[in-house]
Amino acid sequence: MLTPDLLQALRAVDTPTICNALEIAMGSRVAHGFTYGTLVAAPQPLPAVVGIARTARIRASSPPQIDPATVRATRLAYYRHVAGHPQGPVIVVMQDMDDRPGTGSFWGEVNSAVHEGLGVAGVLTNGSVRDIGDLSPTFPILAGSVGPSHAHVHVVDFGLPVEVFGLTVNDGDVVHADRHGAVVIAPRYLAQMPACIELVKRKEAPLLEAARSGRFDLGMLEAAMRHADEIH
Repeated sequence: MLTPDLLQALRAVDTPTICNALEIAMGSRVAHGFTYGTLVAAPQPLPAVVGIARTARIRASSPPQIDPATVRATRLAYYRHVAGHPQGPVIVVMQDMDDRPGTGSFWGEVNSAVHEGLGVAGVLTNGSVRDIGDLSPTFPILAGSVGPSHAHVHVVDFGLPVEVFGLTVNDGDVVHADRHGAVVIAPRYLAQMPACIELVKRKEAPLLEAARSGRFDLGMLEAAMRHADEIH
């Protein structure tokens, strides 16, 4: 699904532009299919990440109710699950199921290095992130909060539907994410995205050019709006 050319086109723009392009592809505006709220971009805001979702769920507020050997086996099985996808790069989408998400962080110096080493492109989680100064500098983590401890964090399961910041993500969904949040791109719209992205840019260009001209007024605004409406 994610050819090199398509990946390049998707990575070249931010997530708000993808949301706008999806509106063109769908033929209308929508109020779903993307995250809500403010995310923490760690270790710093990085370029957009695009990938095929590998989903997982964690808990941290209390110890796992299984023996240590099963905990380790589940963690290793999770790593195998996220290590690769035949159709494109992977983005981990991890739901913290605690009543207070972020009590214990799964994401820190070690897991950022481990996941990047396994070829994962980035992560989206409603949980917390820690070790800010020691995270891999090129591995984007979009989290719900910053915290100091891992508490009792453990993988509960993986490969099932998850919900993060109001967005439901299924294992295998195509996700585009950056410092603004994330959006799922349905398969039926993927092939249209490069053309829709270009159309978004062309429709915005008259307004931006007029507003930045140094002689902007309401007359120019009205003319630019008409011009933008005529671009299809």
